[in-house]
Amino acid sequence: MQTDMPTVVTRFAPSPTEFLHIGGPRTVLYNWLLARHFGGKFLLRIEDTDKKRSTNEAIDAILEGMKWLELDWDGDAISQAGRAERHAEIARELLEKGKAYKCFATSEELTAARDAARASGGNFRGDLWRDRDESEAPEGAPYSIRIRMPREGETTISDAVQGKVTVQNSNLDDMIILRSDGTPTYMLAVVVDDHDMGVTHIVRGDDHLNNAFRQHQIYEAMGWTPPVLAHIPLIHGPDGKKLSKRHGALGVEAYRDMGYLPAAMRNYLLRLGWSHGDDEIISTEQAIEWFSLENVGKGAARFDFDKLDNLNGHYIRNLNPDALLSLIRNDLEKEVGHTLETAEEERLIKGLPALAERAKRMPDVTENASLFCNVRPLSLTENAAKALQGDMPALMGKVANELEAVTDWEASVIKAAIFSFAEAEELKLGKVMQPVRAAVTGGRQCGDLVETLEILGQEETIGRLRDLIAA
Repeated sequence: MQTDMPTVVTRFAPSPTEFLHIGGPRTVLYNWLLARHFGGKFLLRIEDTDKKRSTNEAIDAILEGMKWLELDWDGDAISQAGRAERHAEIARELLEKGKAYKCFATSEELTAARDAARASGGNFRGDLWRDRDESEAPEGAPYSIRIRMPREGETTISDAVQGKVTVQNSNLDDMIILRSDGTPTYMLAVVVDDHDMGVTHIVRGDDHLNNAFRQHQIYEAMGWTPPVLAHIPLIHGPDGKKLSKRHGALGVEAYRDMGYLPAAMRNYLLRLGWSHGDDEIISTEQAIEWFSLENVGKGAARFDFDKLDNLNGHYIRNLNPDALLSLIRNDLEKEVGHTLETAEEERLIKGLPALAERAKRMPDVTENASLFCNVRPLSLTENAAKALQGDMPALMGKVANELEAVTDWEASVIKAAIFSFAEAEELKLGKVMQPVRAAVTGGRQCGDLVETLEILGQEETIGRLRDLIAA
């Protein structure tokens, strides 16, 4: 008899000791997609047990980064630090079951044992009190609680990405699960929280694989069912080396500020280690439908800004003009120094699709969009200024006179007027069009020049041409 599949519950559990760097968002995305694919839950837990290094600023950055990426979580974000008593409770339960023991070793004794193990080429197991009776300890001596790891045999984990991975139990140390000051360690807290939150699947970087074997022993000792684990390869730079800031190991806010769109970032992060045939452009709706752990690769993905730029350009081009204007409005108004007027908005709605064609990041659009605003006299780029040297201002004055006579301000009529002017002046068309472009755009990129003139309108175009004479 077929039974319903249990609800899939995934989680993202960042430590707020640093900002959300690029590997974190990919982990968020994969967990989020897995949960959404199965109609399950995606939970957020802030692992803030390290009070000295955890900061509210980092917490805020993590939350804002996830919101910007439009990766929502179910319920409230959980503070791991707020569950310390529950963690300690499980440590004491393991102690009572004989699955853990009290360790009265001093820091000096532990250091000496660690040094001795290193010198002999052996493993430090921290098991100085594993087989000793606690009555041997001085009265009132502080102690930590260590888990009693198996010494014989091996532990095998069936990882959804890495396959079956095995470690010899003799290599596992009796790790501390509760410190002498009564605070839980990360290894214990993670397991207890995942169990209590009902987490069924964990997707995380393969740098956590070694932790998995140690955490597995806590599940075994408590008789709990471990979640499905999927350890994904880390992200490398284009040169195949560990990702650094020069490669792209930046906080999410940096990508937002550089002008990347959330949808483009989701698409790019998805393809950093996961594939669906030869598909490159994958919408979030498709990603939810198609995502599975089986299609996550075992090899390290390489971060490439050029690919990200190209993908972002695609998403910019596919924005409708109203949406694009809403995204650039604040920055554009700062650039031109005033609130956009109705006439400017109308020009922008018409002109933005052409600007989007060449854009890779949002600032590309914003910078060039200013040419559709009332900012006369235009500031000229160096190249535009060169194109308008000598007798060019006088020539532009003549063009202005020619265009002033146009009675139907429409692209084909404007083009015919400029053609006629060039012919009358015995000039090649380029010798007229190039300085006209410089004069009316200030050197900013635009689409077809004649279409741009049509969008700007007759009065604005003529005014910009004649501004050169007045300058």
